[in-house]
Amino acid sequence: MAGRGRTRKRLVVKIGSATLTTSESSIDYGFLADLADQIARVRAAGWDVVVVTSAAIACGLEALGIAKRPTDMPSLQAAASVGQSALSTAYAEAFGAWDMLTSVVLLTRRDTADRSAYLHARDTLNRLLELAVVPIVNENDTVSVEQIRFGDNDTLAALVACLIDADLMVILSDIDGLYTANPLIDPAAELIPQVDRVGREILAAAGGAVSGVGSGGMITKIKAARVLMAAGIPMVICQGRRSDCVVDAAAGMPVGTLFTAPERPHEITPKKLWIALGDAVHGTLVVDEGARAALVERGKSLLSVGIAEVRGRFDADGIVDVADATGHVFARGRVTAGSDLIALACGKTREELAANGILSPLVDRSVIHRDDLVLFE
Repeated sequence: MAGRGRTRKRLVVKIGSATLTTSESSIDYGFLADLADQIARVRAAGWDVVVVTSAAIACGLEALGIAKRPTDMPSLQAAASVGQSALSTAYAEAFGAWDMLTSVVLLTRRDTADRSAYLHARDTLNRLLELAVVPIVNENDTVSVEQIRFGDNDTLAALVACLIDADLMVILSDIDGLYTANPLIDPAAELIPQVDRVGREILAAAGGAVSGVGSGGMITKIKAARVLMAAGIPMVICQGRRSDCVVDAAAGMPVGTLFTAPERPHEITPKKLWIALGDAVHGTLVVDEGARAALVERGKSLLSVGIAEVRGRFDADGIVDVADATGHVFARGRVTAGSDLIALACGKTREELAANGILSPLVDRSVIHRDDLVLFE
């Protein structure tokens, strides 16, 4: 069912570099033509579609005649600059053959870290879909060093899915889905057809399977799925070259691994989605079991008395992960105090906090308020 009274459903399709290229520096135009055919059929079936693409650098290397991927940053950024133009043209031509108009939307982490910019991006994407355009979204690798070194379009695609309140996200990968172990190493590894909860076992199973062309691996896909499931958006990981994979996934047929989202388990407001995906994580708060139970089972805010350890350095209003004693991250939120102050408060009772002139503000103030907390389970 389409979300929020819409007559049409919304689909985000994320394509990795390894799926979109025939080698490290050559775009597979045949694949792109087949993708356009599938997107045209999905749109005819009542879906609006946003494509999140990789491969700007690979496309630039092809256009520049550079066979081997360079290692220096200026060359990578130059390739991204040339490649984004070539990649956009390739999409426009392939989709234009099916009378579909495409647009280019380039985002960086900085664009979404600011809540105002985040909301403007949401409004732009919504308007493009209303105008029957297929937005082609990519990270702006030309201007962001961090995006080239550490960025992954799995996170970007999840952000886009949340921005447009998608009904489904499909990741086209070079692997069939999530396996019990890395199938390239363990011949006994088995495909997991459905995941209802991203717990420790699923995160452990996702520890390998990194593509040689893209910047992400299976673990980035699972982390994206974890946020989408909390937002009530199902996600599919499948082999991108499987025949009619996008059409079948949109039709609800079994394809790869499905991460279910039958209902929104927690209240997920636009602000919480921005916290979950819109900004980089600056640190981690390790909490005791009492605090974990209070957050997960009783819907409470996080108080300083339940924090056992502070990892990383961050200021007030920064985004941090919340982990249990084993290191398992089960939530993310925006803090009301900096890391130095929280670290000083660790292990102190309410009475000890009240008696300390520096720490006394934390007595009646939550470190992460419930309204600024996103639970992943």
